[in-house]
Amino acid sequence: MRTTIELPDSLRARLLHLAASRGEKGFSNLVREAVEAYLTGLGGKEEGRRRAAEALGTLPDVDADHLEESVRRLRERWQ
Repeated sequence: MRTTIELPDSLRARLLHLAASRGEKGFSNLVREAVEAYLTGLGGKEEGRRRAAEALGTLPDVDADHLEESVRRLRERWQ
């Protein structure tokens, strides 16, 4: 599928240079690879966010109280 994107001249020049060094005439493959890598990275971040959200509230009350007390003492000593 074809689409139009706007790029600064400097970025376009860098893409063309990199494509040429790979023996390619245009930079479509580079853009496709970059978009795929970006979206894959987002998927990993979303998974991390989901797992962190699932962990909310899973600390036993005794441990939560101990942690809260430790933080309170650290804040008192912090200067």
